[in-house]
Amino acid sequence: MEPNREKIIVRTSIIGIIANVLLAAFKAFVGMMSNSVAVIMDAVNNLSDALSSVITIIGTKLAGKKPDKKHPLGYGRIEYLSAAIISVIVLYAGITSLTESVKKIIHPETPDYSAVSLLIIAVAVGVKIILGLFVKKQGKNASSDSLVASGEDALFDAIISASTLAAAVIYLLSGVSLEAWLGAVISVVIVKSGVELLRDTLSQILGERIDAETARKVKETIGKIDGVEGVYDLVLHSYGPTMLVGSVHVQVPDTMTMVQLDQLERRIFEAVLQEDHVLITGVSIYCLNTSDQEASEAELSVRRILNDYPEVLQMHGFFLDPGRKVMQFDIIISFDTDREKIYSEILDRVKKAFPDYDVRIQLDLDISD
Repeated sequence: MEPNREKIIVRTSIIGIIANVLLAAFKAFVGMMSNSVAVIMDAVNNLSDALSSVITIIGTKLAGKKPDKKHPLGYGRIEYLSAAIISVIVLYAGITSLTESVKKIIHPETPDYSAVSLLIIAVAVGVKIILGLFVKKQGKNASSDSLVASGEDALFDAIISASTLAAAVIYLLSGVSLEAWLGAVISVVIVKSGVELLRDTLSQILGERIDAETARKVKETIGKIDGVEGVYDLVLHSYGPTMLVGSVHVQVPDTMTMVQLDQLERRIFEAVLQEDHVLITGVSIYCLNTSDQEASEAELSVRRILNDYPEVLQMHGFFLDPGRKVMQFDIIISFDTDREKIYSEILDRVKKAFPDYDVRIQLDLDISD
């Protein structure tokens, strides 16, 4: 993990801990003095935010451990596990506060606000807005999804606190108490945030499709290297927010020698690592027919067949070996259709169009843009 990134995450998390603990203390005091369940539940939410920051720091430190024999690609995925723990804490806090709010709805108590309590809540709104904007900005600078999410959560907390303040004003003006109901609404929002955070974290642990911008940049970097005629089948695995490892297929002229291919693979590795900070551990080769008219005409015929199938997202790696009578190419079929059925239809049609050839079609996965 980059030292500067770790420092940014830890420093920002410490600021979040201090701010949230102070806010929790203020809100808990105000809530007990005014008998306001909504303010108390908001204080609980601040404590859960502070605990989340502590876990973020621990996760960041552990994820920064150097690679070893047991984990040669490092410990970066610990950040995903710490995010999962945070989501469970948020979920627990939401369920607990919802339970207390329901009790208050069934057995209501009259809130008692003072000018001081309202002032503290108003100050809390301002603090949360400033904290949220700061944490979110630092999260983007450090490429930390956890910090960005914490910043957004703080901004949302500011809206919740503002709603609590509005409920207090309504009570003072009309005598209508909405505290318990507002506490329930806040609790539902917290539960929803916990569920969404847990869902997103588990999705990362399972392995998500690499974002389109990263895929585009890596392919663009490789495509600019002399000798590369096409870039396909980019597969990237995340071993933490700053560690991407993967492989790629490149199409090259059939005139390249083994020495040239070796040099090409080394240039690809160096260029992608330097420009995109991605580790390409494997480069596979597609051979491009450069001087065979029969191959060009055969490829054109195959593409005409594929034009009848909008479900086919891409065809690449076409190569014709007239001597061995072998035709090879790969196709990518959308996940939103019956891939096996479409593949079988295409294979049958190509075989009928080229009965003298051993047609070999590789059904690739739609892994990256």
